[in-house]
Amino acid sequence: MSKDTITFTIDGAEINAKPNQTVMQAADEAGIYIPRLCYHKDLMPGGHCRVCTVKVNGRPQSACTFPVNNGIVVENDTEELNALRRNIVEFLFVEGNHFCPSCETSGNCELQATAYRLGLLAPQLPYLNKERELDASNKEVYLDRNRCILCGRCVRASKQLDGKNVFGFENRGINKRLTVDSPDGLGETSLTAKDKAASICPTGCLVVKRQAYQTPVGKRDYDKTPIGSDIERKKATV
Repeated sequence: MSKDTITFTIDGAEINAKPNQTVMQAADEAGIYIPRLCYHKDLMPGGHCRVCTVKVNGRPQSACTFPVNNGIVVENDTEELNALRRNIVEFLFVEGNHFCPSCETSGNCELQATAYRLGLLAPQLPYLNKERELDASNKEVYLDRNRCILCGRCVRASKQLDGKNVFGFENRGINKRLTVDSPDGLGETSLTAKDKAASICPTGCLVVKRQAYQTPVGKRDYDKTPIGSDIERKKATV
């Protein structure tokens, strides 16, 4: 075993990882899917959503930010953790206004697909039904805050990948919301459809205009295979 290889276990399976990897990165390479929403492989991890919560040596940690270490014992696919994830996803659904049947992102939506994978078919908590703004002032992209889950992907992508500062957050707690760097709305920002921030949203909050249904229902990412299947297919070749 190379001194540059770190060995640990996930749900009893021995995993080999590289130094400086996170539990999430090592699990992905090993073909083990850990649910996530705010994480994206091209972005610095934010640890916002906590859907990727695992137990490391018995303590809850976010898999997207926790570094691998020799000998750690990670629990991932347990009923306790999946119940926690279902609760988080349910909170996201009832806090926002997610109109899945009429959403053009249905079938490609990571929130919707994660709910299905975790067995959440209908929220049991009451909906907040808060008023949310839809900003269609940009010629190429629209922003529907009804579907925002405050994952921060667009915020990080705009800064880290696009070299801009289009998105940010304002307020705290239940009043926290996604904002843009112009008081006159998205149309007065520098955002374009080619920006990574415009296409990195896991829901239907940020959508490039005039592309609805170019991919027909039945051929979308999660129409026939569960979210995470692409990662789990790697396990057969590892």
